[in-house]
Amino acid sequence: MGKFIYEGGVRNEFEDRLLAHLQVVVGNKLRRGEPFYFAWKDDISTGGGRTSVWLHPRANLVFKFNGGRPPALNRAWLEALMSTANSPTGLYVVPEPAEDSVPATTFA
Repeated sequence: MGKFIYEGGVRNEFEDRLLAHLQVVVGNKLRRGEPFYFAWKDDISTGGGRTSVWLHPRANLVFKFNGGRPPALNRAWLEALMSTANSPTGLYVVPEPAEDSVPATTFA
């Protein structure tokens, strides 16, 4: 399990494969200067509920991966996540779709 850390305070754990996809989507949005919300459901062990953060180009973000090997990226999942990020509700986690016919890339 990797960690997403926002502004040094808000933290959440995500599986490394999902975190790699989130990093690409967040990076692409912020590189274009497009701020947006990122929301997730909190684990019941931390009290449940949900968290939403406003991501902007000057935000201090950390993507801390547990594993040493970068996962292959699923283009269909990147597109699905980017679609949510471009919506009025902002980025949220959607289930990984089946691999599409476009060759997967390796996260660098």
